[in-house]
Amino acid sequence: MSAFADHLEDYLRLRRALGHKLADPARLLPRFVAYLDAIGASRITVDNALAWVTQPEADPWSCVWLHRMGALRGFARHMSGIDPATEIPPLGLVSFRRTWRQPFIYSEADVVALMAEVPRLIPTPLRAATFATMIGLLAATGMRVGEVIALGRADIDWPDGVITVRNAKFNKNRELPIDPTTLEALTDYAGLRDRLVASPSSPTFFVSSKGTAVIYVAFSEKFRELVSP
Repeated sequence: MSAFADHLEDYLRLRRALGHKLADPARLLPRFVAYLDAIGASRITVDNALAWVTQPEADPWSCVWLHRMGALRGFARHMSGIDPATEIPPLGLVSFRRTWRQPFIYSEADVVALMAEVPRLIPTPLRAATFATMIGLLAATGMRVGEVIALGRADIDWPDGVITVRNAKFNKNRELPIDPTTLEALTDYAGLRDRLVASPSSPTFFVSSKGTAVIYVAFSEKFRELVSP
């Protein structure tokens, strides 16, 4: 392991001990450390931080730049206490470019095609099934991505075919009746999930291959890859 990797382990361990969940930093910072090692960097600078954050595969129209920079700045602050030469990227260095786009309405055929394309992009069986079923549920119910990710196992009333969306907009709950075909798809997914991950660490209905909750940014990135020409 490199010195940066050792310091990153210490940083994540310390933050977790303080009660932080660190879903994004734990996923993003090893990539940043690998980048620093690849370019032979001896310290974090504004230039190499910005170069990593704005790499070509990162879409400035999404929140990817902001998520990367937010995770990186926390690690840079930690490193500045170890190496005073560390440069902490200033706030506002990157931003979320927001503009109006004409909405695209997906037809039923479009949704089916997207779901069928998922295994090509994601070869891991459970992860592919997770993302495909999430897309189907989004289309069938109109739920928000965050609501689908947060859906708990106890939030599905199987006999009555009703989903309870908890802490939705304005912190209210709402109930959504679902079609029998949607219920069947959820049943199939639950069976696969339980076979492949016997003891998940997350109580959410949709889980990763490791049994953890799905990360919003990870889903968004893969969805953008799916719909890109």
